[in-house]
Amino acid sequence: MSPRHIALAVLVAAVWGVNFVVIHIGLEHFPPFLFGALRFAVVALPAIFFVGPPKVAWRWVVAVGLTLGVAKFGLLFFGMHAGMPAGLSSLVLQSQAVFTAVFAAALLRERPPAQRIAGLAIAFGGIALAAVDRGLNGPVGAFVIVIVAAAFWGLSNVLTRRAAPPDALRWMVWMSAVPVLPLLALSLLFEGPAEIGRALTGLTPGGIAAVLYVGLGSTLFGFMAWTHLLGRYDASAVAPYSLLVPVFGMSSSWLLLGERFGPPAVAATVLVVVGIGITALGPERLPGSARRRARRSAALAAVRPGPAG
Repeated sequence: MSPRHIALAVLVAAVWGVNFVVIHIGLEHFPPFLFGALRFAVVALPAIFFVGPPKVAWRWVVAVGLTLGVAKFGLLFFGMHAGMPAGLSSLVLQSQAVFTAVFAAALLRERPPAQRIAGLAIAFGGIALAAVDRGLNGPVGAFVIVIVAAAFWGLSNVLTRRAAPPDALRWMVWMSAVPVLPLLALSLLFEGPAEIGRALTGLTPGGIAAVLYVGLGSTLFGFMAWTHLLGRYDASAVAPYSLLVPVFGMSSSWLLLGERFGPPAVAATVLVVVGIGITALGPERLPGSARRRARRSAALAAVRPGPAG
């Protein structure tokens, strides 16, 4: 990835990291499924009437809208509502990078190089360390729910890569329109009209600000930028940068929510940063003979036929 795109990936990670604190605040004002529906509604409306139709097949819009919007975010909000702390959620959710690599290998036949796999393994080791440190002392059910949400995020990354939308704005607006009605239906079913009415009639500036941040900041900007990166690079190359999200998520939850993290959490964040560094270090920056071997491998790969189809 170019330095400019690396900087964009880090910025998206920062926006998404702080987003967990904002989600925590929003869940104090709205039940989880209603909050998810409002999140996507502010992205889709009224933009859907002005941007024109998406430039990809509708099956991809629906597929990503359901996997990312309904499954990933619905489960994440529900898991946090059930007791997962903001900082820990930001960490556990990044297991999506592993799910992305697995789905990309199975569905797109992408084969990440050994260097990227090593960096991903180190970073995931950091996630596992912090998850064991905190997860065993928290609600197990909520922990599992967030893991499942991470799996759906990984699947949506690969579906987005396969769809290859040429217009990120249209893609984001139309994809955001898909989850609104399903999430509202889930809200009516599990949260009830009385809870929905209470939340909507008791709107506060804090609740409105939370919806706008998670909708326009995290969803519209964040996923437009993420879609742009997935359109230019392999999914397994882009996904590891999301491992920086817990660095921002845990630090912001510590500063703003008073969450406390012991030495294992600090060690975990170090492992994540080191893993990201190894993953981001391209062959052209490798020293000496390693660089020459990488160039020879690239030359051989250039003349070999790719997989059929």
